Amino acid sequence: MSSRRLLGAVLAGGLTIAVAVSTFALMRPTSATAEAALGPDDATVMLTVRHSHFSPDHLVVRSGTLVRFVIRNDDPIGHEFIIGDDGVHRRHEAGTEPVHPPRPGEVSIPASATVETTFRFEGTTASGSVVYACHLPGHFRYGMSGTVDVRPN
Repeated sequence: MSSRRLLGAVLAGGLTIAVAVSTFALMRPTSATAEAALGPDDATVMLTVRHSHFSPDHLVVRSGTLVRFVIRNDDPIGHEFIIGDDGVHRRHEAGTEPVHPPRPGEVSIPASATVETTFRFEGTTASGSVVYACHLPGHFRYGMSGTVDVRPN
């Protein structure tokens, strides 16, 4: 093989690898943080599901805030949004509830749909960090979760 053909093959291979790496990097979700109204007033937070990840994946609220979560699912598969204390997440990770009835902090999100739920940060979730997640099989382990830092008033 001539050195010119060899150089062309090496450049073409390098370009293919560069395109593949760039495509993968663009497809990976990025971490995002949103600061909800540091109430105790009501706040609305818009979440997007894409590539089985929530965006933003980190929020900050004040204790006592009632947050209305509006969740848009851009994926071609369904997901769920569950927010609450450790007991809630243990129940759902081991549970068999395929669809969630309208219950504050728990909602199913069909593919390409937008849904809403509310959650008040008080009681056992009044301070520290609260998790929101999708507990459909394998989704939580894949990283489909986020956190809310709850700050005192």
